[in-house]
Amino acid sequence: MRIIWHMHSCFEINDRSTVVTDPHDGRSIGVKPPSLRADIVTISHDHFDHNAIRVIKGEYVLVKDIAPRTVKGVAVRGITGFHDNVNGEKRGKMNIFHITMDGVRFCHLGDLGHMLTDAQIKELGEVDVLFLPVGGVFTIDGAQARTLVRSINPRVAIPMHFRVGGLSLSIQNADGFLEGLPEEKVVRVGNEVEFEADDLPDETEYWVFSQ
Repeated sequence: MRIIWHMHSCFEINDRSTVVTDPHDGRSIGVKPPSLRADIVTISHDHFDHNAIRVIKGEYVLVKDIAPRTVKGVAVRGITGFHDNVNGEKRGKMNIFHITMDGVRFCHLGDLGHMLTDAQIKELGEVDVLFLPVGGVFTIDGAQARTLVRSINPRVAIPMHFRVGGLSLSIQNADGFLEGLPEEKVVRVGNEVEFEADDLPDETEYWVFSQ
């Protein structure tokens, strides 16, 4: 199984099928345009830096709601979250997706702007690989993200939606999220990583992708 980061909140998860999350066109946010082909595309919300489906090639199934479904052996379900901490009054609702592929349970938190309730965490269920925003301003920040990781307790936590070179959005880098984490638990993986389900750690590791 392989995860490729196309920057921002866009990840490509490959095994027998390919899932792409929150595609952007690159140019609109000041980074390299991604080259993507997918079987399934999930959209957490309709903001320009998360819904650029025009860049996706292939005959894919587009998932923009939380209704549970199984596509090409991949199970996708969602719960509703908010893009702010005032129940969506500023930036609206967004989808949190739980994706199960070949026994590995992924969760993509989209542009989550608030801390999840105990009820929401229970509804999410077990998570092996968690993608979560850490850049603040429009989402939770690094300190909040660390707290959320402890609550969800994934085997792997992957920061996203943080400042990188060239990015035109005024958000923070990932330092606030990584601050204070045990050095041996932080794994820098470049822009892609391959792994087997049996290789995932028992205690949370933090996989940090880079350009």
